[in-house]
Amino acid sequence: MAVESAELKVEVEKPAAWSRRLTITVSKERVARERSSTMRRISQQVRLPGFRKGKVPVSVIEKRFGQAIEQEAIERLIGDAYKQAVEQEGLRPITQGAVERVDYSQGNDLTFAVDLEIRPEIELERLGGFALKREVPEVPADQVDKVLDRLRDQNAVLEPLTEAPVAGDVVTVEILRKSDDANAQPRSYQLTLGEDQALPQIEEVIRTLKPGEEGDFVVDLPQSPDEPETPAETHDLHIRMVDAKRPVRPELDDEFAKSVGEFEDLAGLRERIREDLEREAGREADRTVRYRLMQLILEANPFEVPDSMLQDYLNRLIPDREDADKETLAKIREETRPAAADAIRRHLVIERIAETESLAATPAEVDARLEQVAQAVGRNIGQVRAQFQKSGRLAEIENEITEEKVFEYLFTLSTID
Repeated sequence: MAVESAELKVEVEKPAAWSRRLTITVSKERVARERSSTMRRISQQVRLPGFRKGKVPVSVIEKRFGQAIEQEAIERLIGDAYKQAVEQEGLRPITQGAVERVDYSQGNDLTFAVDLEIRPEIELERLGGFALKREVPEVPADQVDKVLDRLRDQNAVLEPLTEAPVAGDVVTVEILRKSDDANAQPRSYQLTLGEDQALPQIEEVIRTLKPGEEGDFVVDLPQSPDEPETPAETHDLHIRMVDAKRPVRPELDDEFAKSVGEFEDLAGLRERIREDLEREAGREADRTVRYRLMQLILEANPFEVPDSMLQDYLNRLIPDREDADKETLAKIREETRPAAADAIRRHLVIERIAETESLAATPAEVDARLEQVAQAVGRNIGQVRAQFQKSGRLAEIENEITEEKVFEYLFTLSTID
């Protein structure tokens, strides 16, 4: 395909679905104008002995700076013509175009080629006719009990101990390594025993102390705390038990139910928990149906993801870190490639359907969603909008609404039991 104007001709080749090779020709008349413009700009800025600023004859400037002027003009023309060609073709590049084969001689047209990758042009031949089953699992009774246990843990009262602590107790200890400098101060730690917050060897000796007691201990610890299998080193430690407390959970009764919300009794609290769990089970069922439907659509409409797009996604998902091993990061990225490619395909399909069916989130829909958030947190919509804009989450709201609308449309094209 070629796009032509009086001063710009663009020929487009498609080596692959997501790549384009543009051959761009800029007329000699446009080249001459750009060269003259560059000449005037430089003549107004240059200073040469014997001439006032801006008064250097053109012939002198041409002789001294002619080659540099031509080079600057050509570089500017290449950038401008490339942007114009991309706009004329309606392309959406995902990589910076690589300029090649620049062909120019003074007094002639300028021709150059650009290779670039664009967002894939997806042809979706089948979006419906699928049959899926939406299965909502029953909420077992023990799940309600587990939520009640968590609520009791959150509302537990810490009561001081006089005896040695056990698993589940919260202790404050001071530990001093005797090999440290004579002026070193002990370090204070607050730990919940039995939750792997301290090395087993340390926790074992802590459990031998009552609040207010202290003692000297010889403990063998791995050289690397994060790698228990590393060779052990012997440490002389002085440990003091500052205090110990035991969480005492409230009784599971009507009074407890009233203390955690507007419930008349424990039965009412249980019912609310069950309803919440059932709603979450329903949302999980919806997510599963969406995922399965999208997988069927992707299988029915296969397309490749540009490597540059995939690599950029992986780099953002698993960024480089100074303390990370490069080979390990590369291995993790390689293992993540299939899932990352599926995520990109899903996004591109949703974007394409939203575009063709005019399902993108509207400003009014975004405002309505922000109003819901504002009411839930007790703030005005202006404050919520400002917060979302600052955190970059406004785009997330728009994408979320768009995705919901796309799946509502897709559900009408298939059978969901």
